[in-house]
Amino acid sequence: MDLPLARDVAPRIEYVPASASTNADLRSLAADPLGWPHLSTLITRNQTAGRGRLDRVWTAPDGAALAISVVVRVSLEPALRGWVPLIAGIAMADAVAAQLPAHAVGVKWPNDVLVDEHKICGILAEAMTDAIIVGAGVNTAMTADQLPVPTATSFGVLGAVADEDRLLADYLRGLDAHLSALADSGDAISSGLHAAATTQSTTLGRAVRVSLPGERMLEGIARELDEEGRLVVRDDRGDHSVSAGDVVHVRPLAD
Repeated sequence: MDLPLARDVAPRIEYVPASASTNADLRSLAADPLGWPHLSTLITRNQTAGRGRLDRVWTAPDGAALAISVVVRVSLEPALRGWVPLIAGIAMADAVAAQLPAHAVGVKWPNDVLVDEHKICGILAEAMTDAIIVGAGVNTAMTADQLPVPTATSFGVLGAVADEDRLLADYLRGLDAHLSALADSGDAISSGLHAAATTQSTTLGRAVRVSLPGERMLEGIARELDEEGRLVVRDDRGDHSVSAGDVVHVRPLAD
């Protein structure tokens, strides 16, 4: 797979014809930090047993999507590590938007990338002892008949041909830039990350239903992101900071 633009950004990029899970494969490979330094990437067009949040299975027909897993090795305080999956969503949204300028692209908290309110990319970050593996699955050539749910979309469905090299290069460049800014500044506000996440969010201002761990449910208005990237939801009992959960938009953004 010829990726001249992306290879100028990342120290190592490996393409495999198929993988059960690029995240799982990269977790094993990343045990060698010298061989797989920061921003090293494993990709495939045929992932057969990928996982999303809440251990959902993520698969796609061969050639219909691009699975991307990246090794993140940056020094962050524990309170800031929750920003890593959000950073991935912001970086991917920017990369997608660059190729779909006529469409509305944004991020549903924490990191589902939406185009015209339909999901084109999901992201899963998994922590290791000395690294974080950030996985992304982008619907590239997927046809309408191949979409897993009616709320999904793809470059193909939108009448576009994804430039995978440019997409990957833009994503990696944005991912690294936001991670470096956060590490250097030590907080999401002064680094500009909080403002970028707020601007990209399609969740803030909406009525939401959040499925929380332990089969609990929270319904209210998504008010803001706090300094750790948590979603602040207000209901009749007050404000609640959500660090993990599955969000459903109940109604469109308020005017």
